[in-house]
Amino acid sequence: MTVRLVRSFLAGLALAAIPAIGAMAQTPITVVIPNPSALNVFPIHVAVGEGYFAEEGLEISVEAVNGSASVLQTLASGAGQIGEPGPGPVLAARSRGEDVVFLYNLFAKTGFGLVVREESDYQAPEDLKGTVIGVGTADGAEVGFTRDILTDAGLTEGTDYEFLTIGDGGTAVAAFLNDEVDAYAAAVVDMVIIQSRGIPLREITPEKYLGYFANGFAATREYIDANPEVIKGFGRAIVRGYKFGQDPANLEKVLAHTSAANPQEGEDRDFAIAVFEAIKGRMASVDPSRPLGYQPPEDWEKWHTSVVATKSIPGPLDDLEAAYTNEFVEYWNQD
Repeated sequence: MTVRLVRSFLAGLALAAIPAIGAMAQTPITVVIPNPSALNVFPIHVAVGEGYFAEEGLEISVEAVNGSASVLQTLASGAGQIGEPGPGPVLAARSRGEDVVFLYNLFAKTGFGLVVREESDYQAPEDLKGTVIGVGTADGAEVGFTRDILTDAGLTEGTDYEFLTIGDGGTAVAAFLNDEVDAYAAAVVDMVIIQSRGIPLREITPEKYLGYFANGFAATREYIDANPEVIKGFGRAIVRGYKFGQDPANLEKVLAHTSAANPQEGEDRDFAIAVFEAIKGRMASVDPSRPLGYQPPEDWEKWHTSVVATKSIPGPLDDLEAAYTNEFVEYWNQD
């Protein structure tokens, strides 16, 4: 089911507070995210609530769909302008001839982790032979991420293990409680949810995979070429929203902005803070000297090698560099 989170009211409040901007025509854009968590994309909601998008002449609507594949389908249809897919699904889409381009590296560190119950005997990926591994969606970024880990461990899908789509949040908790899965390819939010329900987890993600970047913002090449000023303004507002969230003094405002977008997520304050801190840590750059949103070409090479090796795409892409751009990074990070 699609959940639509329209933020034009808050954007209007921000405009009221900025008379000089009030007369500026607002360009409406729909941002498509792969799950309904507002904390998971807190820079967006901070940028709305603090008026950063309004200052850039943008009116933002946020639409949550089910997984990266749905994000990409929405972009391809023109129903959304900017999305937040994973890099693996973007490469898969390009292998099918879809000219979608990764713009902004939001989760500089992996947004997923391969987890097992703390009480289990599983200590490493190779121990998962003969098991069932839960995933949120059948074609989400977590599937390719986990398949790569297990391939490295010498395990073959369908022979040594199988994936089971169990959803996220509460349904993932139920799957663990009912012994339907032995491990789970969990997003950061899911880890917090499961542990908050009294199921201690142990992460067994190999060290080298923790450095794989995860979901970020993308758009079609056609949209980027036709709307460079929108891309500039969007990214600059995101950078400001992220930096705002890094200041501990702004915690209450961050929670207020994200709770406005997803009230249910903000009902348990302690839980919301735990999720926010976990998300914030995954968005932090692996190399602090790199500007926000930057995409290391060598990391794209890793993703490309892994999706080819695991047959997530039919073969190597002819032009990997066309899958991403750092064209706007310097502009976004100007003071």
